[in-house]
Amino acid sequence: MSEHSVVLMTASSQEEARKIGRTMVEERLFACVNIISPIQSIFHWEGKVNDEKEVLVIAKTKTGLFNEVVKRVKELHSYTVPEVLFIPILQGSEDYLNWVDAETKAVTEQNTDH
Repeated sequence: MSEHSVVLMTASSQEEARKIGRTMVEERLFACVNIISPIQSIFHWEGKVNDEKEVLVIAKTKTGLFNEVVKRVKELHSYTVPEVLFIPILQGSEDYLNWVDAETKAVTEQNTDH
């Protein structure tokens, strides 16, 4: 398994994305957050097709922080079912990945269960 991941998450607004992103960086769950706005999302929810503007959050972190990241996003997010997708980084600049390691909290045994 890759030690590092890119996290994709959508938010309802730029403000929500900033709030979640800043909190996650301050708590050392994410090393870096990029916010892209607006995006158009089309999805099924509660029996109907929705077509809405959202904000995309792209974050870099350690794969072993998965459980802690998902738990914290659920606490901070306005959505009932927030999108939190971890995509493994198969290769990356060694200097950048070392920086991600330095800027995120240590992975503990409880963080790695998933």
